[in-house]
Amino acid sequence: MKIKDVLESKGGAAVVTIGPAATLAELIDALAEHNVGALVVSDDGETVSGIVSERDVVRRLATGPEALALTVADVMTAQVHVCEPADSVDDLMRLMTLRRVRHVPVVVDGRLTGLVSIGDAVKARIGELEFERDQLNQYVAGGG
Repeated sequence: MKIKDVLESKGGAAVVTIGPAATLAELIDALAEHNVGALVVSDDGETVSGIVSERDVVRRLATGPEALALTVADVMTAQVHVCEPADSVDDLMRLMTLRRVRHVPVVVDGRLTGLVSIGDAVKARIGELEFERDQLNQYVAGGG
């Protein structure tokens, strides 16, 4: 299965982005409003400047409530691991495991086209395994 298949199964949902100058308070509001665990940091909604997650927020808030005045640029991960629609889900899962990331932006020619979470990858893999199981059961039952 390819990343493009995962994105299609998500129904073409738009990627929510946030600017690097936004405050942590604005970031928290955006995460809650969109019910997501991470946002891509972008000035224009197309280029990836970074990524920021709930974990990043929690780690900064642990230093005190004054952290709410920090900007997204202060807490984001600037070295972002990305994938392309033609990449396999297996390769994506290896990347997520190796780099210990839960969200990977999907880019085409340097332009943001999607975001895949670890949940999306697991759901896709489970779907593949269920399909294979059903095919094997059908074969064993004499229907193949």
